[in-house]
Amino acid sequence: MLSGSSYLPHPDKEATGGEDAHFICTDEQAIGVADGVGGWADVGINAGLYAQELVSNSVKAIQEEPKGSFNPVRVLEKAHSNTKAKGSSTACIIALTDEALNAINLGDSGFIVIRGGSIVFKSPVKQHGFNFPYQLESGNAGDHPSSAEVFTVPVASGDVIVAGTDGLFDNLYNNDIIAVVVSAIRAKLEPQVTAQKIAALARQQALDKKRQSPFAAAAQEAGYRFYGGKLDDITVVVSYISNSVSE
Repeated sequence: MLSGSSYLPHPDKEATGGEDAHFICTDEQAIGVADGVGGWADVGINAGLYAQELVSNSVKAIQEEPKGSFNPVRVLEKAHSNTKAKGSSTACIIALTDEALNAINLGDSGFIVIRGGSIVFKSPVKQHGFNFPYQLESGNAGDHPSSAEVFTVPVASGDVIVAGTDGLFDNLYNNDIIAVVVSAIRAKLEPQVTAQKIAALARQQALDKKRQSPFAAAAQEAGYRFYGGKLDDITVVVSYISNSVSE
């Protein structure tokens, strides 16, 4: 599994680095994304610090897993219990084991698996209500890792995984992402370049005030008047499943 990433913080949050965080564990063949919940800024807390600590603790928990064994629930529970920063965050962790992805997702970050120009899997959004995702928080507040959804997704050589925060999926439809991936594979681009292209397109669409974005469609369905893209932190992690799945 060969992975690369791209992160574009919200233009207003570039100085503080935004509120998203992500990781790529090459040896453990695992990736993950987290999105610190922006509402904390209203009380002077940078939820990005919580997301960063959660990601750091996720990496440690993955490295402590028995060789050849990956329990996503155990990893997320351990990372959550060790994260002490104030704030809250979504979480999505994916690992490749024995020709399948073992994944856990809580909130509105997530991932898709693309095969031959089609989506063969998309993780569902988990939220309490419109724009109110499930989220982990330090201590006993927030949602518990046991509320997360766990997936086992068979994969094959040539499959492409695209994981991201809502800054990606709120601004690009599935077909938008597929088009970039198919073009990138034809051009033999590295995963990082593919991730950069997807993130750049998501940012471009986020700035378009007239386009009907996935977020605008969801807002209207929930009874809100909203048009155009949604400016946000954008994190994209792209992984190629190689000829030998165990690579």
